[in-house]
Amino acid sequence: MNEHPRSIVERATDDFLRHLRESNASVHTIRAYTGDLDCFAAYIGSRDWKTIDHIAIRGFLSHLYEKGLSKISVARALAAVRSLYRWLAQEGVVERNPAKLVSTPRLPKKLPRVPTIEEMNFVLDGKMPEVASFPERDRLMFELLYGCGIRNSELVGINLDDISLSNEAILIRGKGKKERYVPFGGSALAALSVYLPWRQQLLVTLKNTPKKSMPVKGMPALLINQRGGRLTTRSVGRIVKRIAVAKGMSPDVHPHTLRHAFGTHMLEEGADLRAIQELLGHERLATTQRYTQLSVKHVMNVYDQTHPRAK
Repeated sequence: MNEHPRSIVERATDDFLRHLRESNASVHTIRAYTGDLDCFAAYIGSRDWKTIDHIAIRGFLSHLYEKGLSKISVARALAAVRSLYRWLAQEGVVERNPAKLVSTPRLPKKLPRVPTIEEMNFVLDGKMPEVASFPERDRLMFELLYGCGIRNSELVGINLDDISLSNEAILIRGKGKKERYVPFGGSALAALSVYLPWRQQLLVTLKNTPKKSMPVKGMPALLINQRGGRLTTRSVGRIVKRIAVAKGMSPDVHPHTLRHAFGTHMLEEGADLRAIQELLGHERLATTQRYTQLSVKHVMNVYDQTHPRAK
């Protein structure tokens, strides 16, 4: 039985996704684009590039709404189609990008709830709760996420060699392979000095254990799991949530919440916005300015709760 011939859009999608993989795009981006562009190809069918105009792309977005997708998901699908067309233009396959004529769905401005300075101090100053399976490592994880404002993916990517104890700074590999040095304070240094001997002991034990599940020789990763492998972003998310909830914080807490807390708290304490931009590794200052919104919201809450004329 002959296989159904692949359409122009399907073939272009395959080539575009191959280009993304070769460009070391993030796994999450590739996974999201794959799903969105497969839907787009299925909707467009056998049409060629000349007959796919902005009206056809609007029709695709309407089709996604009819399937029950949220505004956020539809906006992401439109971004995927725009990226596909941008690449096709670079390759000389198309002359115009009809997706640029389609407006992005208006998304609700939802600001994440940021833990207070007091809440963060409560989590970090006390003992790690009993749910922490590796308390020395888990404390360091919190100290780095909140103390350095790094992303989850950046955290798990840290190697031992990236840490400069003399400069109290860590080399961080951010989005698009961009590197930056981020300072760490005394609390993170203390957590690091407690964790490293435990890490070494775990690797020695695993090395001397017959039928160990993973090779541990020369493991470069700073944060490791109980089997001696590099900790994954998924594991970090689970650990952060479990410890945060055990310490009385909201179940909505995830690693990025701690990054938000870092930016917001620095701003509240008088840090310069551009310095925060540098530390967070934001390419655009506009991204960092979202933290001013978070900070203003916090200030308004404090005013409402404390000023005698606000009640």
